[in-house]
Parts: sequence; C-alpha cells; structure tokens
Amino acid sequence: MAVPRRKTSPSRRGMRRSADAIKRPTYVEDKDSGELRRPHHLDLKTGMYKGRQVLKKKDS
Repeated sequence: MAVPRRKTSPSRRGMRRSADAIKRPTYVEDKDSGELRRPHHLDLKTGMYKGRQVLKKKDS
C-alpha cells in the first residue's frame, strides 16, 4: 500500500481544499438588452450570442 513520505502541511492542505468551496455563478450584464446572463452563454430572451442571431426571439 502506498504511504506518504511526509506529513501534508496545513498550508498545502488548505490550498487543496480551496477548490472545494461552492462559488456563486458569475453573471454579466448584456450589452444590448441589459439583462443578466452567464458569460459565454447566449441570451435566451433575445437569442443573440456574440452579436449574432442564433435562436428565434422568445415571445413572452
């Protein structure tokens, strides 16, 4: 069985655990509509992505 050669320091243990925290998703304000959307995702209300019409406009 594999056994660690050295004890993991508290600093290294903390650095490893830093990725385990749950982070809130980031949102950006859309330039055209002013709606909040996820970065690198299309705007579902307008159907635009990177200035191009990708989907038909959603009727609400």
